[in-house]
Amino acid sequence: MTLQKDAGRDCTRAWEAMPWVLRGDAPTEQGNWLRAHLSGCPACREEFAQQERLRAALSLPSDLPVDADAGLAQLMARIDEAQAQPPVTRRFTSSGWLVRGLVAAVLVQAIGIGVLGIKLRGEESPAPAYRTLSQAEAPMVPGALRVVPQSTMKVAEWNKVLQDFHLRVTGGPNDVGAYTLVSEDGKAASTQTLLRLRATPGIRFAEPVSGAP
Repeated sequence: MTLQKDAGRDCTRAWEAMPWVLRGDAPTEQGNWLRAHLSGCPACREEFAQQERLRAALSLPSDLPVDADAGLAQLMARIDEAQAQPPVTRRFTSSGWLVRGLVAAVLVQAIGIGVLGIKLRGEESPAPAYRTLSQAEAPMVPGALRVVPQSTMKVAEWNKVLQDFHLRVTGGPNDVGAYTLVSEDGKAASTQTLLRLRATPGIRFAEPVSGAP
């Protein structure tokens, strides 16, 4: 029992250290400890790899065109290709329907997150702002955060996170599901608030926007 509790604390410590190590702000001792932990913990190693991919995606320009129809068509093509392969003998004949149901659930949740983002964006920005090539890029709001919720998070849970931390949405979601959040009082989020937000269930990724003053 003690070993399991210690392992759980080590994983929590690892998750808290991951954003700092990825940004290069972690002390050498903390980075060495995290690498040693990842070598023996598959779950944390998978999470670290996912955060690396998210950070790489967030570093891309925010104005890249996103073709949702093409992405959905590619996903469905992969599903059809997998189903076209020779069937494997299974104990339960309902497993194929289970896979279909899980895929459908994921698609419904992804569409729900997209609708949430459009709704929140519409509430915060009634009229879309158009910018010509001759205009300067709009400055980043001081203290802005970039947050990626899990695809399974419900609308009510997301709204509760915003209310609990006194945040509001000013942009997103982008092609990786990231939202731009700012404090309701216009002040920059404290380090303690950022740590609490990262530890909140359903929050996949949270860090200050690098372009914010």
